[in-house]
Amino acid sequence: MLILAVDDDPDDRGLFLEAINRISPSIKCIEAGDGDEAYELLTNTMTVLPDMIFLDINMPVMDGKTCLKLLRGNDILREIPVVILSTNLTERDIRDLSNLNADFLVKPATFPKLVEALSAIFISGGFLR
Repeated sequence: MLILAVDDDPDDRGLFLEAINRISPSIKCIEAGDGDEAYELLTNTMTVLPDMIFLDINMPVMDGKTCLKLLRGNDILREIPVVILSTNLTERDIRDLSNLNADFLVKPATFPKLVEALSAIFISGGFLR
């Protein structure tokens, strides 16, 4: 399995990648620091597309919502499952994200909770048995 982790905070990305490794060392992760970098990777650099994208909502350069809109507007990328990550989501965010066919995850406060939440996403999506 290949995932793309997009977050402008390198500490958050590191924690996320550590949690993914704890869930399954066989999951390969590619990183991007903002939506613009992620979209560039997906459209011009990557030869194999990820099975899932984890996308922070609040980032400079290109935020998660804007990136998600571009993904959903691209015939090749539109079907990739996207999970929006944030420390806080408003009701409007949740409505907008649902309309763009994305799931969301409020970043858990502890590492064990992050591992638990990510495991549930992979299991419910059929990526882990």
